Amino acid sequence: MKAAILGGGVIGGGWAARFLMNGWDVAVYDPDPDAERKMGEVLAGARRALPQLYDKPLPAEGALSFHDDLGAAVTGADWVQESVPEQLDLKHRVYADVEPFLSGAAILGSSTSGFRPTQLNERGARAVVAHPFNPVYLLPLVELVGDADTCARASEILRGVGMHPLTLRKEIDAHIADRLLEAVWRESLWMVKDGIATTEEIDEAIRMGFGLRWAQMGLFETYRIAGGEAGMRHFMAQFGPALSWPWTKLMDVPEFNDDLVNLIAEQSDAQSGHMTIRELERLRDDNLVGIIRALKTTGSGAGGVIRDHEDRLDG
Repeated sequence: MKAAILGGGVIGGGWAARFLMNGWDVAVYDPDPDAERKMGEVLAGARRALPQLYDKPLPAEGALSFHDDLGAAVTGADWVQESVPEQLDLKHRVYADVEPFLSGAAILGSSTSGFRPTQLNERGARAVVAHPFNPVYLLPLVELVGDADTCARASEILRGVGMHPLTLRKEIDAHIADRLLEAVWRESLWMVKDGIATTEEIDEAIRMGFGLRWAQMGLFETYRIAGGEAGMRHFMAQFGPALSWPWTKLMDVPEFNDDLVNLIAEQSDAQSGHMTIRELERLRDDNLVGIIRALKTTGSGAGGVIRDHEDRLDG
């Protein structure tokens, strides 16, 4: 099996690692002369972290190649993953260039975090949204949006490389997860801007509290427990009135100006500037491996995906 990766940044590199370390040959196309070095950094992190999730060996790595010719990268690919910048015109140009080399059975996936399939395909392309989460080589979720038959075939392929495909019932801007993240992001920007909390304090509120619950139960199951023996109906009756209280500013957005950017950047530097990005990535990966392996013991959340993938590896 062959995957072609168009765009060798952080997300493209993660996709390359995910396919490569599950036995696929991977061809990378990126005009950036530094793409091979950048992708090498991502691959090094994946080779260090991903095997730690498993109690069985992963397949032997496929062959990795880099190309400055798009046709050479795409020809013969079973999966083509576009991870170029979020510019719709650019994506349209890439799809037009790819089409002559795309086999009829190949899946063309886009890593877009915001565009809908109808927007991606308005010039005749046949892409589906295949939106992953960083680091792609560790986090299993990928949101699929688009043609039902293509998404069904894509789901089976993605399960084969240890991912958890979630096919949306309807297309919507920014899909599911990023819309939820946007709500938390907006509230967080307001709290920093208004001097209520720093970036570090907000991160602590997440990682010391509800973030731990979300990792293994998500939102609704967590709230079902909060309702006690009476369950979700009791929770909704008890906390539903809060929806009309002025707790949030979700319908308003702080002005995104230099003052806000500088405030956030300065607090972030104070919080994490003592570590390089590579050091932060290794810390993130080690923490994710530990959390997912803990979830694996009960088959909960992402741990259940690893269990299922290990069963597939036996086959």
